[in-house]
Amino acid sequence: MPSLRPVHPTDDAFLFKLYASTRQDLAHLGLAEPQKELLLRMQWKAQWQSYSSRYPGSAPQLVLVNGQPVGRLWVARVPGELRVMDISLLPEHRGAGLGTGLLRALQQEATAAGTPVRLSVAHDNPARRLYERLGFTRREGGTALAEPFLLLEWTPPAAPTAASSPAPRPPSE
Repeated sequence: MPSLRPVHPTDDAFLFKLYASTRQDLAHLGLAEPQKELLLRMQWKAQWQSYSSRYPGSAPQLVLVNGQPVGRLWVARVPGELRVMDISLLPEHRGAGLGTGLLRALQQEATAAGTPVRLSVAHDNPARRLYERLGFTRREGGTALAEPFLLLEWTPPAAPTAASSPAPRPPSE
């Protein structure tokens, strides 16, 4: 299982490299490297500002394997939900079970809190299969043309209630 630690300002170079590794969708633009890097830096900063302003109490964490950064997990713990805003891993660490481990840990936390885990994912993101395999279901979101992202939700199993529990049996004589 990977470990987590808070992001520090000295992590910016790694975080930018990680962000850039998730943006293969820009390859078709045919930009020269300096223009592509400028665009990526603007988008990376905009993403950071968006997450920070939408969920002010949240803070990103680095995902570490053997003490080395391999990804980022950004979760907002707000009343009524755990919101996974970002889970990113370097390409060479994808498909190795790290994301599964991180999400299962969040599911355990959500179960203890009695709250759902929610996240957004692009229709064509390969991670969508992982989320669905872990029991996330579509909450809302339109077609890929109308809305490029789906909101997925995992709801913890309900605790038995008095109404669903069997009636106590009288003592035997």
